[in-house]
Parts: sequence; structure tokens; C-alpha cells
Amino acid sequence: MIRVLVVDDHAVVRSGLKLLLASEGDVEVVGDAGTADQAITRAELLKPDVVVLDVVMPGRSGIDATPEILQRSPDTKVLVLSMQDDPRYVEEAFSAGASGYVLKEAADAEVVQAVREVAAGRRYVNPQLGARLATTAALERAKEDDDPLSDREREVMRLLALGHTTRRSRSCCSSQCERPSRTGPTSCGSST
Repeated sequence: MIRVLVVDDHAVVRSGLKLLLASEGDVEVVGDAGTADQAITRAELLKPDVVVLDVVMPGRSGIDATPEILQRSPDTKVLVLSMQDDPRYVEEAFSAGASGYVLKEAADAEVVQAVREVAAGRRYVNPQLGARLATTAALERAKEDDDPLSDREREVMRLLALGHTTRRSRSCCSSQCERPSRTGPTSCGSST
């Protein structure tokens, strides 16, 4: 069984996560908390396998609390569950010691998959955010290396960093990209 502590400042979100996770045969929700300070105390007391932790909460952020959770419960893994889709939050979360980062808008199955991945000792990041993070890092390296990328490669990287996905053999220009939305990809330009 994967023992999970759910932390979010919104009671309805906590309830929904607890119901979702408890419906899985291999997951046991051992507790919940509404603040980062409560998360630290309960993680130390309950020693969960995974803490599903919101970023933005009153007082301290989940990212700020992550190192202390891990210090007090070293075998626990932290999975950040956030509305923040900026790659900088992902970098901060992993720098603080988190093992995973998933968006609140993710499908139920992705949240469960992320919990399982993190519990198994693997890292998890929302695929779209992971692509944007890698793209941003590649663009930064290209700048440092006197920009060896072609104009087309830079444009593809720029679009990916903005959250665009590409059609047709993974090459695109601004008129051939798709921007993901909550209901699925929508065209952001006319096709050529």
C-alpha cells in the first residue's frame, strides 16, 4: 500500500483528492492538512510514503515546507500538485527536494500515476511542463554557446517553451502549432 498525506488549503480539493486516491486498491490516505505547517507536523507523525502538496497556501508555501517535511520524514516523497504551470515553479520544487510535479488540471489518472511513480522512487513531471522546462534549458544553453541553433530551431524551441505542441513530423512555424487547452488542442494559427 502507498500511504499518502494530502495537503491543500481548500477543503473541497482535499476531499476530492482523498476520494480519488482512496478509490485505488494500492493507495491508503493516512491523513490530510490545510497548511504547510500542519503538513510538516503530520508528515513527521504519520510517516507517509507520499505527501501530495499544494504550492500556494496561506502562510508558508508548499515549496518552502518541502525541505522540512523531508528532514522530519526522510523516507517520504513529495509530489507537488499545483495550479502553477510556470517551469520556474517546477525548478523550485525539485530544488527544494520534491520528487514530482503535477498540475491540478490534470486528469484523475495522471494524478494517480504521479503518486505511484513518486512512491516507487522515480521522478514525475507533467509532460507538457517537462517539455517546456527542457526547451527553456536548451535555449539558455544555446545563448551561452553563441547560439548554434538555426532560426527554425529557435522558433520551434520558443513555441515549445510557450507551451505549444507541434504537428507534422515535429517541425513547425507559428502557423502550424497547436496550443493545448483544458478541452484539448486548439489551433493558434491558420495552416499553411
